Amino acid sequence: MIRVLLADDEAMIRAGVRAILAADPGIEVVAEAGDGREAVELALGHRPDVALLDIRMPRLDGLAAAAEIRRAAPATQVIMLTTFGEDEYIARALSGGAAGFLLKSGDPHELIAGVRAVADGAAYLSPKAAHRVITELSGGRMSHGADARRRTAALTPREREVLALVGAGLSNAEIARRLHVVEGTVKAYVSAILTRLEVRNRVQAAIVAYEAGLTPAS
Repeated sequence: MIRVLLADDEAMIRAGVRAILAADPGIEVVAEAGDGREAVELALGHRPDVALLDIRMPRLDGLAAAAEIRRAAPATQVIMLTTFGEDEYIARALSGGAAGFLLKSGDPHELIAGVRAVADGAAYLSPKAAHRVITELSGGRMSHGADARRRTAALTPREREVLALVGAGLSNAEIARRLHVVEGTVKAYVSAILTRLEVRNRVQAAIVAYEAGLTPAS
């Protein structure tokens, strides 16, 4: 069972998201918050697998709440859920350690897919958000490529292989099947990769993989 914390200052939005998640018997909303500070407190109390956070909330916005949750409860994966698709929000969410970014205007199936993906150790961006990230990367690939190649050169061949698959959006389970190893081995590789690349999460690792030319943009 995937345990989810839902935080949004609009009760109707929370009700709608809760109803969508209830359609999946493998997902349970264990706590709800109406502001960012309450979300952090509930995350520490319930230790959910996934925290779904709205970006704009009173007391503490979702971006700040995400950073606090990731620091205090690193096992909890964070997905930002918002009506805003501006690049600055996406960039700040990812740099703060969020593993996913979904737009409230997206397909309800994306919500369930996103929760399942990040709970399984993968990253998830809605198609619109992913397009914005790729567009940004395409403009900066030449300038960042040399640094990314230098950083990935320090990895072992196997670690670079795993990183390329992370960059392609595969979960730990999918990588394990692809490489014919157990999932625990993949988790160990990913942990080592994040440490050696000095990045916070899989999304940031995927960006390095793209900039280094280990994985294509599509």
